[in-house]
Amino acid sequence: MSMSLDERVRTAVAALLHVTGESQTELAAALGVSQAQVSRRQSGTAAWSLADCDAVAAHYGIDALDLLEGPTRATESLSPGRRRSRVRRAVAARGVPVQEGGLR
Repeated sequence: MSMSLDERVRTAVAALLHVTGESQTELAAALGVSQAQVSRRQSGTAAWSLADCDAVAAHYGIDALDLLEGPTRATESLSPGRRRSRVRRAVAARGVPVQEGGLR
């Protein structure tokens, strides 16, 4: 059974957040909305509009059609520089603050 378009967008956004290491709060700030609005869209109580999809895709530097295709296509479309590195993931997992460009 295939996913609905809404499900594909929600799972794609979740995958992009995971792969990049961003939080809903960081994505919300980039989109100019509240974290609660992102949370509602991710939980399915509100829908991602086409304008939202364009903004999310632009934020991650991918084509909106790749976002609509689903999580695999969306994450494969990310440039390597947008992915969090293994070192960053390991350090973040230990609770050490990480900022763009290196460790703090």
